[in-house]
Amino acid sequence: MTHDLTLEDQLCYSLYATSMAINRIYKPLLDRLGITYPQYLVLSALWEEDGRTVGAIAERLSLESSTITPLVKRLEMASLVTRARQADDERRVLVSLTDRGRALKEESRCLGEALFTRSGMKAEELISLNREVLRLRSALTGNEIA
Repeated sequence: MTHDLTLEDQLCYSLYATSMAINRIYKPLLDRLGITYPQYLVLSALWEEDGRTVGAIAERLSLESSTITPLVKRLEMASLVTRARQADDERRVLVSLTDRGRALKEESRCLGEALFTRSGMKAEELISLNREVLRLRSALTGNEIA
């Protein structure tokens, strides 16, 4: 049996196109904050738990450490984080927020507000949708979502 699915009938395309639409909403706001979306994700991981290693940030974001390192270096150049090698294991780099990096958390609330406004959905609807997407991701990866 063959399926002639339109793009909109394919979940992978719907998720991709929605992600792109969200990024277009976020872009001007992130530009005003002086950070990129990947840098925002790194900062978000640190806002959850400050003082993470590069490896822990990579794990939290499901990325490779080699992807995180240049993002952290740029955030350090922007005075949003500091990096320090751990004394007991110099291979591990600890990343911590600066005061400026902590302050950016409040400023970044505009991202969520813009998404709520543009979506026209109620907060409960977006929260429910996110839970379903997380459940799907967990099933596809075999990893329990925290």
